[in-house]
Amino acid sequence: MDREHWGRKISHYKRLNGGKGKDLPLTAVSSINNLPKPDEARPSGQGFTLSPDKPLTNPKDDQLGYALFARHLATSLTKMVPADGFVVAIYGPWGSGKTTLLNFLFHYFQQTDPEEQPIIVPFNPWWFSGHEKLAKHFFDQFQASLAAGDIVDVSLAEKLSDFASMVSELPSSIHIPYISIGNIAVEFTPMKPAVRNVVKLKLEIADELRKQPRRIFVTVDDIDRLNPEEIRQLFGLIKSIADFPNIIYLLTFDKRVVIEALRESQGISGENYLEKIVQSPFELPLPDQFSLYRLLLDRLETIMVGTPEGLFDQTYWGSVFMNGIEHFISTPRKINLLSNTLSVTYAAVKGEVNPVDFIGIETLRIFAPEAYHMIRTYPEKFTGRELMSSKIEQLRVFHESWITQVAEADREAVKGLLSRLFPKLENVWENLGFDRPLEAVWRKQLRICSPDIFSIYFHLALPPGTISHGEIMAILSLVNSPQTFSARLLELGGQVRPDGFTRLQVFLDRVMDYTDKEIAPESIPSIFLSLFDAGDQFIRSEDESSGKLPIGNEQRLTQIILQLLRRLPWETRFDALREAITKGRALFTAVRNVMVISKLGDKYASDEHSKGVPLVRHSDQVSLEELVLAKVRSAANNESLFACPKLPELLSLWKDLAGEAEPRSWLQKIVGDDHYLASLLEKFLEKDFNQRMLKVEGGPRYNLNHRILEAYLEPADLLGRVRTLAKSTWLSQLQKLALQQFLATYEVKGKSA
Repeated sequence: MDREHWGRKISHYKRLNGGKGKDLPLTAVSSINNLPKPDEARPSGQGFTLSPDKPLTNPKDDQLGYALFARHLATSLTKMVPADGFVVAIYGPWGSGKTTLLNFLFHYFQQTDPEEQPIIVPFNPWWFSGHEKLAKHFFDQFQASLAAGDIVDVSLAEKLSDFASMVSELPSSIHIPYISIGNIAVEFTPMKPAVRNVVKLKLEIADELRKQPRRIFVTVDDIDRLNPEEIRQLFGLIKSIADFPNIIYLLTFDKRVVIEALRESQGISGENYLEKIVQSPFELPLPDQFSLYRLLLDRLETIMVGTPEGLFDQTYWGSVFMNGIEHFISTPRKINLLSNTLSVTYAAVKGEVNPVDFIGIETLRIFAPEAYHMIRTYPEKFTGRELMSSKIEQLRVFHESWITQVAEADREAVKGLLSRLFPKLENVWENLGFDRPLEAVWRKQLRICSPDIFSIYFHLALPPGTISHGEIMAILSLVNSPQTFSARLLELGGQVRPDGFTRLQVFLDRVMDYTDKEIAPESIPSIFLSLFDAGDQFIRSEDESSGKLPIGNEQRLTQIILQLLRRLPWETRFDALREAITKGRALFTAVRNVMVISKLGDKYASDEHSKGVPLVRHSDQVSLEELVLAKVRSAANNESLFACPKLPELLSLWKDLAGEAEPRSWLQKIVGDDHYLASLLEKFLEKDFNQRMLKVEGGPRYNLNHRILEAYLEPADLLGRVRTLAKSTWLSQLQKLALQQFLATYEVKGKSA
């Protein structure tokens, strides 16, 4: 698949759209067809090799129009005759090709007449980043380059070496006077001996440099890679030596970065400080769009060799390119990054995916990772079709919630690209009402929007497990629909991470960071409806962390509920809790949190020095306790209480609410049935985290919580039944373990008694 083919796709798209390309004339795109064919551009069979992002050195390799600018600038600089030092700056963003431009300047300097050829002193301060005495490294490089140019006598070399040592020892606050006033400063200005010596030596070096027959060009590259303090140090150095005669300084950097680093330097703005040093600034000429496209298409040509021609739709490629990919290839470095990535990832799925879609999704993975993560995590929100207006509105809410996490400058391009890759989103963001191809067509074309093909695009992606910021925001966009929100959390509970915890545990941990601002107060009652209805299903033994005080999802839920409750107006808290508890089915979650709120209220009431305010009124707290107690009694009567998670803890809470008699009476009735007795003892098993999760028959080690058990039952009365029951064949493994531990504990106690 050659460059002509790729260019034809864009040209064809523009013809269908009346030639309306984003600032790129149709003639410019069509001229891609005139580029050398693959067999002319490189030896037959030679594939794409990874580019190490090295700058170009030979103008013949220029594809972006820098060579012409470099040639003109080189001619101007070699012809000018500055009486004193002269500072030229070339501004350009990261990855735009500043170092390539410098290399082209070096090339053209070498093409000038021998008498005009300058001595080049290349200095890259980034090589010495983190080192002290940057000035000394500069003068060492300066002296070495002049020596290589064979224009330095022993006297000047020694003076440069001494000057380097002396300057590097001076505090940064010391300003070295300009040469033009140096003699006056030495003669009439009070100064410390060390500074006076530096000024005298500077004057001597200046006299020596004036005698040199060749100009000296000092190039300083990668300034914007330094940290702010190092940038200030470097410009302080340049300011102190900028007036050395017969020297032209060529500086390259991102102006925005340097101005920010120099902000308020020496009492003036960074821009004003820069203007006092730089005498001739240039903006690096940005490559025209056609040149960037040609560079990308040249790379894609080789990467895509072997792609079945039938997978390519001319109109579709032009649409995807112009409505998304184009935005992200604004610099040579970004093109290099995309092409390097595709050269690694595409080979694994070649022939199994649509090549245009794969370029599009990899563009998102590199330049808009939040969008990529959402696609990979929520395929049902992107793939397939959606015709129902109500569902489309739900999709719009979902996508608008996470798209804000994409950088604002990239947001429209991401929307445009997603709308092309996933037709479902055209109805969400572009309100296009025309019919789209059937899913069978997408599947045949190996499109990413086909649910059957989707997963192939992510063979190289990391396995799911983490919860991104964008995903949290997307889930929180569902909070006003309690059933939908609960269903999504239950899905997370079914997704197990490589470490054994579920993704629900990770979400509950992280969402506590979002309860302050990201959740609107008016949405909190809706969240309560969800948590008090499905909360018991969120409590999973695999999500308990290890340690002497293991933390489970019940504690995480409590923290979330308390944080949200504090954000509600004080007078509305009771109504929100009462409604959620009344309608909800999560009995343990309701009882536990009401009792936690009660204990916090008692703490405030008993502490006369406490400045805190109870979470609810005392009368409201009493009403909540009565409400959950009624629900416990109802569950005990219909036997649903036995199915609650954390039954031992729930029994203790019941005892706190109504006294010991009620839970004791209920338990004694329950254990009359052998199946209930075996299940009850199983519920009193606890993971032994103190034993570092030693394995027992393929699982963690468990201990029977006999302390709580003894609060409600007489073990001696059950001993005989348990001996007989332990021989039953219908017992589960954990039930057998519970019965064995019961016997091991109480038979020993019986003998000792």
